[in-house]
Order: sequence, then structure tokens, then C-alpha cells
Amino acid sequence: MMKKIIVLLLLGCGTVATMAQELPATSTIMRKLRSANDYFMHKWPDPVKTIITNKERPANIWTRGVYYEGLMAFYKIDKQKRYYDYAVEWGEKHHWKPVRGEVYTRHADNQNCGMTYIDLYRIDPKPERLAAIKANIDSVMNSGRYDDWTWIDAIQMAMPIFVKLGVTLNDTTYFDYMYKMYSHIKYKEGGAGLFNAADSLWWRDKDFVPPYAEPNGEDCYWARGNGWVLAALALVLQELPKTDIHYAEYLDDFQKLAKALIPLQRKDGFWNVSLHDPNHFGGQETSGTALFVYGMTWGINNGHLSKKDFLPAVKKGWNAISEKSLQPNGFLGYMQSTGKEPKDGQPVTVDKVPDFEDYGLGCFLLAGSEVYKLAEK
Repeated sequence: MMKKIIVLLLLGCGTVATMAQELPATSTIMRKLRSANDYFMHKWPDPVKTIITNKERPANIWTRGVYYEGLMAFYKIDKQKRYYDYAVEWGEKHHWKPVRGEVYTRHADNQNCGMTYIDLYRIDPKPERLAAIKANIDSVMNSGRYDDWTWIDAIQMAMPIFVKLGVTLNDTTYFDYMYKMYSHIKYKEGGAGLFNAADSLWWRDKDFVPPYAEPNGEDCYWARGNGWVLAALALVLQELPKTDIHYAEYLDDFQKLAKALIPLQRKDGFWNVSLHDPNHFGGQETSGTALFVYGMTWGINNGHLSKKDFLPAVKKGWNAISEKSLQPNGFLGYMQSTGKEPKDGQPVTVDKVPDFEDYGLGCFLLAGSEVYKLAEK
């Protein structure tokens, strides 16, 4: 009888142990995040060295801005001064201004760097860190135009800046204007908006609204584009006061999009670049997968998504990008280069270096930072 009880107890302990091992150890997650980030910082020791691909670009374009979003999230769980110094030098040498110093640009890509400027201002509130991005967003609001966001990437590039300014300055007018711009892209852009309520997914821009279709006849939903939306909504929801009149709508959109992604995940944990046509440039892809893992994990961590329903997808997705994408030297493979649809940046392979290595790393750091928090629990 005693042996039977011991066996049952051991079986029970095994169940608990299995549950505890649903995610890697925090030390393993941290090691992989450091590996990926160190690879990049060693490759780019000067944070303002211009980026040269098909042409020369300043080092605070959107691709680099997304990297610093990820770095700031990583800094919260791994407070190494060198991360902070790297970000501050980047901001200082760009004079805390949008891309090319265009303080009054309306292009979301050129505003994206302002997200990190605001985060750095919150750490050390020097007025110059906030001045230019505030002037930029204020000029957009003063124009009375709401139609700047015509592609869904823009939701991530600029929308969190509005909520960060509103919270930092205790000014709800930023929240109100943010919703007007979001409402335009969701309900009006391209005729009837870029959000397809029937599938709870987003068309990348008006070029992909039906009758445009993928080779299999399905609508074209680009993984990274939908990843930008999921990440943006997570970034907005984590700061927007719950008393905001539109909070419930953002949360509903976030939950619906996350739910729509679950059945589309590949068995290996990745998502295809074309969400509804797995045979149209199908295969492993890191950036979209990382953004989905980030959004879903943030949702679990903050009680907005069911752990029971979403943890399996998070676990598979994180294991995919941290074990198959991440290489021993810190390089991230299976990264689709810049573009706007499945055919762009192909082929996507484990050893191909994308045209920009920074935004994919930013997505990876965002995902890993949230997975680390979940594993800590």
C-alpha cells in the first residue's frame, strides 16, 4: 500500500514538474537574449553609423527604432548600463529628432524613433529628449488630418508614441487623436478599412483588399504586418488608462487578432509569411513569429489572454525562434527582409542575412523579454 502511495505521489510530482517546464528556465532565456543582442552590438559598436544597403540611410530609421524598442524592453529585465548608454548615445547624436531631423514629418516610419526617446526621457527627464517628438506629434494633431496611417505597419511605428506622450504629459488629447487615426485605418482606409472583421485579420494596405487574392484564392494577410498590429495594441494597452472610452475596443481587437492566429501556427512553431496561403512562399519566418509571441505572451502576463489557450502557442513559437532561428554566434536566421507581402525578401533561409538585421532583433527582444517574465512566474 505504501509503495502504491509513493508511486502516486511521484506521478503527481511528475505532473507538477512537467507544468513547471512548460517554458525554458529564465537563465536559458536570458542567455539567448544576450547572445542575440551582443551579436548586434558587436557588429554595430557605433550606434549612429549610417546604414548602407541599396543606399545610405541614417541610423534612426524605423528598422533601428524597432531594435531600440526591443532593447528598452530587454533593459527592464537585464539592467546593464551599456544598453542604456548605447541607447542614449543613439538619441543624443541624432539630436533626439525624427529621421533626418525632420521635426514636422508626418510619416510614421520616421517618427518611430520617438518611442525610445520618450522611454529615455522617463528615465532621465531632460527636456531635449522629449521636445522634438512632442513638437512632431503636436503638429500632426494641429493639422486636423487623420489619414496618415495608410498601411498597417504604421500602427506600430507611431501609435504607441501617442499613448506614451499622453501618459507622460498627463494629456488625454493624445489618446483622442490617436483613436481618430486608428479609426481611419481600421474603418475607412482603402474604402472600408484594412481590418477584416470576418477573419479578425488585417490587410497590409489598400493594394491587398479584395478582389486581390493569394494563389489559393484566399485573402492576403501578411504575417509581419499583422504582427505589427498585435504588438502595437499590446504597447498601447499596457499604458492607456482603462477609463479611456476606446480601451475596450483596442482590447477586443487585440484578443480577436490573437485568437485568429492560433489555428494558423505551423507545427514547428513558426507562422508562414502568408497567413491564409501556406504554400505561397511558405516556410519558417522569424519576425512575424516573434511579434506574435510577444503579443500573446504580454496578453497572458497581463490577464488579457487565457494561459490555457495561448501558452502552447507561445511555447512552440518561442522554442522555434530561440532554438531554430538563433544561431550559436547570435545571428538570427529565417528573417524576411523588408517589404510588404509574402514574395518580398525571398528566399527566407537560416543563413541568409536580411537587408536589415535590426528590426528582427527588436522583435526577438520584445518577445523574449515577455517570455522571461512569464517564466519567472
